[in-house]
Amino acid sequence: MAKVYIYPGTSLILSDLVARFGHQPLGSALAVRERVQTPGLDSPPLQITPEDPKKGLRYAAVEVPSGVRGRMSLFGPQIEEAEAGIIISDADLSFGCMGCARTNELVQFLLHRRDIPLLELDYPCNDEEGVRFVAAIKEFLSSLPGGVST
Repeated sequence: MAKVYIYPGTSLILSDLVARFGHQPLGSALAVRERVQTPGLDSPPLQITPEDPKKGLRYAAVEVPSGVRGRMSLFGPQIEEAEAGIIISDADLSFGCMGCARTNELVQFLLHRRDIPLLELDYPCNDEEGVRFVAAIKEFLSSLPGGVST
């Protein structure tokens, strides 16, 4: 089973496909879920600890907007943990919104910098492209170690 970082990270479709093919999806929805469900965080709705801003500085300089550093405190460790990645370009907002253009650029830069298998696709615009889209994802995930080929 490979750990696959998905972008956009809030895409339930990508998360489900990765899991169906026997891999562990990594993305922002999962990071936020873990954060919200962790007992002992005393600052709702922020759900941060005093250490989180320091973690974000590892991925983005102090001059970068604080929202980028905050997001990177969640996404950065997942990117480091990832053994593969899927990047969907020009995705419809309903497919999964990441919400911050600068964070999006940094996430994609960090994924490209890693020496891991990456699948990059454009978001499909019609049914025919949608079939090819899912087939390409299936082929990529099946090629990863420990995957399930169905």
